[in-house]
Amino acid sequence: MIHVTRFFREPESFKALAEEVFPTILEARQGDAPIRIWVPACSTGEEPYSVAIALSEFLDNRPESVPIQIFATDISETAIDQARMGVYPPSAVEDLSPALLHRFFSKTDGQYRINKPIRDLCVFARQDLTRDPPFSKLDLILCRNVLIYLGQAIQGRLISVFHYALKPTGFLMLGSAETVGSQNDLFHISDKKHRVYRKKAVESPADMQFAAPYSRSRMERRPAGADEHRAGGSIQSEANRLILDRYAPAGVLVNEELRIIQFRGQTGRFLEPAPGDASLNLLKMCREGLLHGLRTALQAAKKKDEPVRREGLQVKTNGDYINVTIEVVPLVSPSEGRHYLILFQDITRVMPTPTVVPKKGRGKGAAHDHDQEMDQLQKELVASREYLQSIIQDLEAANEELQSANEEILSSNEELQSTNEELDTAKEELQSTNEELNTVNEELHGRNDELARINSDLVNLLHGVQMAIVIVAGDLRIRRFTPMAEKILNFIPSDVGRPIGQIKPNVHCPDLEKMILEVIDTITVQQREVQDSQGRTYSLTVRPYKNVDNRIDGAVLMLYDIDEIRRHEIEAQEAREYAEAIFNAARDPMVVLDGKLRVDRVNNAFTAAFQKANGEVAGRSLQEIFDGQWNEAELRRLLEEVIPRGSHFENFEIEHRHSHGEKKRLWLNGRRISASDKRPALILLTMEER
Repeated sequence: MIHVTRFFREPESFKALAEEVFPTILEARQGDAPIRIWVPACSTGEEPYSVAIALSEFLDNRPESVPIQIFATDISETAIDQARMGVYPPSAVEDLSPALLHRFFSKTDGQYRINKPIRDLCVFARQDLTRDPPFSKLDLILCRNVLIYLGQAIQGRLISVFHYALKPTGFLMLGSAETVGSQNDLFHISDKKHRVYRKKAVESPADMQFAAPYSRSRMERRPAGADEHRAGGSIQSEANRLILDRYAPAGVLVNEELRIIQFRGQTGRFLEPAPGDASLNLLKMCREGLLHGLRTALQAAKKKDEPVRREGLQVKTNGDYINVTIEVVPLVSPSEGRHYLILFQDITRVMPTPTVVPKKGRGKGAAHDHDQEMDQLQKELVASREYLQSIIQDLEAANEELQSANEEILSSNEELQSTNEELDTAKEELQSTNEELNTVNEELHGRNDELARINSDLVNLLHGVQMAIVIVAGDLRIRRFTPMAEKILNFIPSDVGRPIGQIKPNVHCPDLEKMILEVIDTITVQQREVQDSQGRTYSLTVRPYKNVDNRIDGAVLMLYDIDEIRRHEIEAQEAREYAEAIFNAARDPMVVLDGKLRVDRVNNAFTAAFQKANGEVAGRSLQEIFDGQWNEAELRRLLEEVIPRGSHFENFEIEHRHSHGEKKRLWLNGRRISASDKRPALILLTMEER
């Protein structure tokens, strides 16, 4: 349950995969078979995604499309869910180059997400590595820094499981501190530095078990006709076996480590089990007189890579010596590696145990036997010298290997010391990080409480405001609306998440969807008046919706009920038109003055009586209009008191002389016109000629 991972952890290991493992896997691939990779204990997915990226980059220049299947498993369901999403914070990708980020990641909401083509290569599933069955026919298993947390027994069983799951040409990569241990008969090292192992062509252990049992009902049924086919094949195999047993020379098949894979024929005259622990090593089972010749023949066959024959070997069997010829034949298989077939043949005669005969009793026959014995001893001496020389060479090579191993151990010791210092430093950093995390956790609790309060305030605000508000996302799907929107627009709670274009609101606005899109595209506010089915008038305002990053992420629709305002405006307009009609229809001249006693407007009777149009007198005082005739202090006093005191006056007499010289006497009446929201108070001045 320890989740320690990151993208391209130990970059040199991924370089080794690209240079050594991937080319071999691609070369061994047959037809349209996919490349199958298993990453057990994948944690939150950084490791399998790194493998997918590395393999995709390796296959970039290939003309053909190569299918890829990457299986990633972990015991933690939470980690698997996060890995499936493929979303990581900036701290997780800070070690990646900008080119990798641009090509394989997309940034959304301040986080980085693996692009879909890479996510599609990886299949994530929950799996208990120590209990559940493995995948099969795999080209590569990447299990790094997992075995170090397990005991020796479980480690050995998992190595056997990995051997079973791999193809004959498959690879296993372990962590820098992990090895296959005692299971080196199943794997041979391909890259010692990066812990890359290759599967040996040996059968998986017979006692290997998966913790999850399989019932007989899950086994495949044998197809019809299979028994008959097997029966015919077994008869031919039995005939071949009988012929080989009777006429073929006895022999054994060994692998490159000289471990006996198969006994062929009766080999008891040449081989016997050695005392002590049971072993199938060929050299340990050789009878007396066979070891030196067999070893030199094997050495020669390895060097020359061709069959080697040794004749005249004296092998002791049941107290007697037999004359034996051996032949070592190299066998090479691309899928199973190098093997050797050792044949024992040509048993010509059985000799009694050699004895020493005195010289004086020796005749011609004895001399002949003596010469043969000398020849045999010389041959054995030459073979012993060759054997000794090979042992010396092996010893020198072993010494060199031990010396290099000693140097590696010394360097490893220095690395361990530096690693120990780094661990101490990392421990202190972890402690400080833990304190920071505690502080951040407290801050998050505070922010969560604050967010809950803000959300509560927002909900109460939306429910309390007497206004229809609808929030839509960038794809025009409804996010939220107020209770007034339910009433005015005829919405229901299940409409949240639906596109607004699929809903027929209770207001007449046929191009509402187009209007919203235009607001989002142009970032402008649009406003218009709409009516519902009952004829009520609303002011529709559409504003762009901005998120916390100041990005446009939708729109906000607001509906104001302006029906009553519109009625008042219409009534006021009608009243103004009514007053204007009365004002212009009066037979007596009338003038409307503002607070500064300047003319605001005059009626038609004034224009006819004084030959002054409305445009000529607007904004001017009466003294200016009539060339100072009305410049009387009393009249000015009365007019100045009308607005502030709300007073009025009547029948103020004044004499007016027209431009053609005619004089008239006018009686003036002044009255205050009350102020409104849109205009100040005015003075209505009427004139009556008697």
